[in-house]
Amino acid sequence: MRVIIHGIRNCDTIKKARNWLDVNGIAHDFHDYKVSGIEAETLQAWVRRAGWETLLNRHGTSFRKLPDARKQDLDEARAIELMLAEPSMIRRPVLTRGNLLVIGFEPARYTKALLV
Repeated sequence: MRVIIHGIRNCDTIKKARNWLDVNGIAHDFHDYKVSGIEAETLQAWVRRAGWETLLNRHGTSFRKLPDARKQDLDEARAIELMLAEPSMIRRPVLTRGNLLVIGFEPARYTKALLV
């Protein structure tokens, strides 16, 4: 089964993760949220497995620019709504392969998940 890396093409972390995959000879497909969006079912499945708190990128510009009223009292449903409306609020990268789900890029985690 092929690795899919989900994110935004011009994201520096995506570039680092894709480079790591290339250097380690791991073939992968790239799913660009800006071009293809994200399906609600896919995002909901990730939330069930990893939690919305893990997936919601609260440090990014898109989230920080939200009015304070939209950032308060977040719960799973509201977080999913925000991420669907603005996929750049999804923490990057999200790496999948079959049942494998890795959120964020850390070389040691990629090594453990893909090479060991």
